[in-house]
Amino acid sequence: MYHVAVSRSFIAQHYLIGGDWGSENLPHSHPYRLEVEVSGEHLDAHNYLIDITMLEAALEEQIARYRDRLLNDLPEFAGVNPSLEYFARLICERMAQKLPTTGLRRLYVRLWEHENAWAAYEMTF
Repeated sequence: MYHVAVSRSFIAQHYLIGGDWGSENLPHSHPYRLEVEVSGEHLDAHNYLIDITMLEAALEEQIARYRDRLLNDLPEFAGVNPSLEYFARLICERMAQKLPTTGLRRLYVRLWEHENAWAAYEMTF
């Protein structure tokens, strides 16, 4: 199985809703790190699993949407707790819409909100 991954860092803000999490209920920033990995069994005619520039462009598009924003203000977070798990799934689903999935078996997103705390979401094709 082949694996190709790219990662980038960005800062965004959020606040948690629906529970009593102390200071987490107030707007605060996180130094997010987003990694996107695709996997598949076969390479194309150019010996690529995926064009890495296409993968990077899709990643940059996602980060541009969230960088320096308050997540709670965005429509996709309306009325939901902007947890790390939810955010990882959201990005994974959006990446799947932007990438050609032919030949891919798996799309995996790992999102850190701190150097030692992350969540991941995986889609298979």
